[in-house]
Amino acid sequence: MTAPAPVEVERPETVERLDVPWIAIVWNDPINLMSYVTYVFQKVFGYGKAKAEKLMLDVHHKGRAVVANGTREEMERDVEILHSYGLWATVKKDD
Repeated sequence: MTAPAPVEVERPETVERLDVPWIAIVWNDPINLMSYVTYVFQKVFGYGKAKAEKLMLDVHHKGRAVVANGTREEMERDVEILHSYGLWATVKKDD
């Protein structure tokens, strides 16, 4: 028995680039203490204290920080977790 010949399929020209990661951004807010934000970054992402504090200071001084990158689904999950801790976070496609 012979295997069927492969079928050629045309690829659409507007294929979304799957290699472009998505990012999770945490935004500054007037509610959460800096120590709490540092704690959340350590707890959620497993970051060491120094990295968590650097990201927290970016949020505080620059108004935002990219805290993670990955697939869209992973970043949506991370943002949901950050929301459950009371942080303001969004997902964006990385440029």
